[in-house]
Amino acid sequence: MATQAGVQPAVTPAKSEGPPRALLIGLSLGYFMVLLDMTIVSVALPAMADYLDVGLSGLQWVTNGYTITFAALLLTAGWLSDRFGGRRVFLWGLVAFGVLSGVSALATTLPVLVALRLALGAAGALLLPSSLAVITNAYTDPVMRARAVGSWAAITGAALAAGPVVGGVLTDTVGWRAIFLINVPLAVASLLITVKMAPETAIKQRSGLDLTGQISSVVALAALVYALIEGPDKGWGATGVLVAFGLTVLGAVTFLVAEVRAGDAAMVPLRMFRSPGFSPAVGAGLLANFGLSGLLFVLSLFFQEGRHYSPVVTGLVFLPLTLPTAFNPIYTGRLVGRIGPRKPATLGFVLMGAGALLQAPFTDDSGLALAATVVGLLAFGFGVSFALPSLVAGMASTVPAEFAGMGAGVLNSARQVGASLGVAVLGVVLNLSSSSADGTRWALVTGGLVLLLGAVVTSTGLRGKAPAAK
Repeated sequence: MATQAGVQPAVTPAKSEGPPRALLIGLSLGYFMVLLDMTIVSVALPAMADYLDVGLSGLQWVTNGYTITFAALLLTAGWLSDRFGGRRVFLWGLVAFGVLSGVSALATTLPVLVALRLALGAAGALLLPSSLAVITNAYTDPVMRARAVGSWAAITGAALAAGPVVGGVLTDTVGWRAIFLINVPLAVASLLITVKMAPETAIKQRSGLDLTGQISSVVALAALVYALIEGPDKGWGATGVLVAFGLTVLGAVTFLVAEVRAGDAAMVPLRMFRSPGFSPAVGAGLLANFGLSGLLFVLSLFFQEGRHYSPVVTGLVFLPLTLPTAFNPIYTGRLVGRIGPRKPATLGFVLMGAGALLQAPFTDDSGLALAATVVGLLAFGFGVSFALPSLVAGMASTVPAEFAGMGAGVLNSARQVGASLGVAVLGVVLNLSSSSADGTRWALVTGGLVLLLGAVVTSTGLRGKAPAAK
């Protein structure tokens, strides 16, 4: 039903006009806050290192503490949203995220800050599927629901664009603690709106929680990240590192066995991966965030420590990367609708890979190097805005209908796993290099090649067709 322009929008019954716009704003604020926390931290890392007196591995844990639990708990959060209601779980997540953010601003040691980042990732995982569940329940008209979900999803680009700039300004003017405090008013505003306006969501009968799959997936991911982060400092043959690699293998095997035995009741039903194109979409999502998060981590450090930019300037330098993600996905959606997801996704990965490789030879502070940075980041930003929406479309068009929500959760989880691995692996490259410039160069080459591998995956494996011609 089309929304009629004109009179009395505030008092028209919800059934004829749909839910108040403020409800969508409140739900989107929660999602925005979760995504903002992934990027706002990157520019503040050098300031944290100075205050906490930590090295590269400590900064990797600050970044990855959030993404590890976020990635590992997303699917369980979806189960909780179905089991206890999306509105209730969203409110739990908001309260937890706001409180933990405020406490994070008070942290004075690295272990405390990392522990809080792990907890924040868990709270963030609660917010993503539950906010979508509330939107789906509130907007009963299919057209209005599609528009609402589209607006909600567009927050991704806005959060990515805002993160480095807002983080730079806050770090320079107030201090690094402000990047956590900014979440508190956002959480309060979202909470007040949601409590007042969000409808109760239906509680679905779900099978028991797949605890074996959940625990083994957390163990496997956390152990692998630990080994990659601590290996360069402790030594690859150190007992703790070897044990971590062993736990990675054990956790992965346990996870696969548990999912096979659980069948469709599994946390990740393996039947989804029989659909042509689903596995390539998930794998490409992992590779995309490997490059994106890894590049943000490496270049944030290099711009401030190698080129001696201030946090504010660093955030502004990232604008060529982040701005395309705020507006180009709209065009990408239309393009995918006309020609399908494969070509736009492949183009996106080629642009991302080329953008990273273009910057690799220019790690000095010359005018040519700055030009290469701007052009490279611009190509990378357009690549992200082509690739990520196309992967979502490719996944949605291939996964069985009964697994649509779970398929989206798997793709999101894979992307966050990729983010954790990108920071960990490119951190290894930095650690093994003789200088900041040399490490940045090789990290860009590594990230660029991984992204070009993503282009191969999408061009050969991604499925999904454009609508039939009239």
